[in-house]
Amino acid sequence: MSELVATDDVELTVLLPCLNEAETLEICVTKALRAMDELGVVGEVLVSDNGSTDGSQEIAVRAGARVVHAPIRGYGGALLNGIEQARGRYVIMGDADDSYDLSNLGPFVEALRAGHDVVMGNRFKGGIAPGAMPPLHRYLGNPVLSWLGRRLFGLRNVGDFHCGLRGFNRDRIRDLQLCMPGMEFASELVVRAALNGYDIVEVPTTLKPDGRSRPPHLRTWRDGWRHLRFLLVFAPRKTLIWPGLTMFVLGLLGTTILSFGQVEVGGVGFDISTMVYTCLAMLVGAQLLLFGVFALLYGHTEGITSQRQVARWGRIVRFETCTAAGLVLTLLGLAGSIYALTVWGSTGFGPQELTESLRVVLPSSTTIGVGVTVLFSGLFSSLLSLRRINTPVTSTPVVAAEDELAATRG
Repeated sequence: MSELVATDDVELTVLLPCLNEAETLEICVTKALRAMDELGVVGEVLVSDNGSTDGSQEIAVRAGARVVHAPIRGYGGALLNGIEQARGRYVIMGDADDSYDLSNLGPFVEALRAGHDVVMGNRFKGGIAPGAMPPLHRYLGNPVLSWLGRRLFGLRNVGDFHCGLRGFNRDRIRDLQLCMPGMEFASELVVRAALNGYDIVEVPTTLKPDGRSRPPHLRTWRDGWRHLRFLLVFAPRKTLIWPGLTMFVLGLLGTTILSFGQVEVGGVGFDISTMVYTCLAMLVGAQLLLFGVFALLYGHTEGITSQRQVARWGRIVRFETCTAAGLVLTLLGLAGSIYALTVWGSTGFGPQELTESLRVVLPSSTTIGVGVTVLFSGLFSSLLSLRRINTPVTSTPVVAAEDELAATRG
């Protein structure tokens, strides 16, 4: 790609992150340039170098690529830099190890020209050559993470969540303000695009064994965990709020029933020992629920969650609301504790009296714990909301909540 070509004339940038890829970089650049020539696309190959020490930069330039330095180390750091430096209206990102088919970019270009925001490659539909993907990745890692991504974010048409060959509209992806510097960038791109209601489609692509003699940069367990962690953190409603609410309701129901006496189900008796765990479920459930709401509030400042979604939950955890609810719950718990001690002192201190007293003491102490948690949660939520309150709504990216996304996708 000539330096003299105006940026407005460049339709496509093929972006290759690079860290010591001297063995395979030239063939990757050559394949990409040839593919664009065959398609009649005005484009460039951009190598975003992460500090190679094997001469990769010179090899890329000789092969016809443009090279830029990526100051932030990591897979995501190189791609973020490349997206920022790309001249093409569309960007197709791949790997510089010659494992992806850079000679067949036609399906990606066609889908991008059709107006789709993100075009994901699917290696399982296109074909995975023997030895190209470790069995652990092929039969466990990728299928599980892809399934989880579809379930959490409603992406029913994405079957290969972590394919490294994907295309997108450059400006639309820039608007997402991506920031993950590591391997989890691959998840961040598709997750943020989904949460913002972007049009995402898949096209088949192939994968073959890479041409490097050294081990890959990808680390199975470390990077797999980082992908999993990212997916869970970006879906607080499904990973925190609903599980917490379910746990709290079940704990409350069990505690209420056991407060009236022992319950026998199928010949098995449930009594005070069971009540200890139902009270624990109430306390843990309340904390998970509040953590999930805090995640939504924080997500709003990062452009992850919608204004409508935050407004709905924000009213529940307002400082004034939490203070009032926390004080009421704490006072109710204290009243119950005083009553239990009074009755216990007046009826004696035998085992039976102790058991009956615990039916009041356990729920009362749990109510105090929940009350204090709610009380101070209001203070914490107000701290999270300060930036949101002082920031105009129009300055926050327009995003779609998870429930809205699922509804629109049927």
